[in-house]
Amino acid sequence: MSTPLTKRRILIMATNGFEQSELEVPRDTLREAGADVDIASIETGKIKGWDENDWGDEVEVDILVGDVRAGDYDALVLPGGQINPDLLRVEHQAVALIRDFADAGKPIAAICHAPWLLVEAGLAKGKRLTSYKSIRTDVANAGAEVVDEKVVIDGNVITSRCPDDLPAFCDAIIAALEPVEANS
Repeated sequence: MSTPLTKRRILIMATNGFEQSELEVPRDTLREAGADVDIASIETGKIKGWDENDWGDEVEVDILVGDVRAGDYDALVLPGGQINPDLLRVEHQAVALIRDFADAGKPIAAICHAPWLLVEAGLAKGKRLTSYKSIRTDVANAGAEVVDEKVVIDGNVITSRCPDDLPAFCDAIIAALEPVEANS
């Protein structure tokens, strides 16, 4: 029996300072569900996570952001942490890639501070979103309706607030990617 996400390819985009659990939990959960998961970054080699109050583990980068084609993937996951999205939102190729996924109507899942990337890509206006509490004003100022909920789904955009929300966040990503059963 195949798992729900067999033959699905997921891209996680991150750089140094990603929130450790917000990259590892979705990566591992999606892999367990049968998906192929790649890590894209703005640099080659390894990137280092942030784990609560100090630097965390390193994660191997599979592909450079500039080499990614949205058409090769089924969804994009954006982990938070304060450092990671702040570094990525000033990288033209990272922001352009987010727009490419949006233009293709593919799921984009952003947690914690990662909705900053949605703001930078021009995707917040008119959307119902959630985020970490310290950036909610930024998200609202970008034209989003900001709510305080574990997971918010608006069209192809999935958002969550913090690591405590990871189970609901991962469930929403999987649900967005599960094949629709055809009635025969």
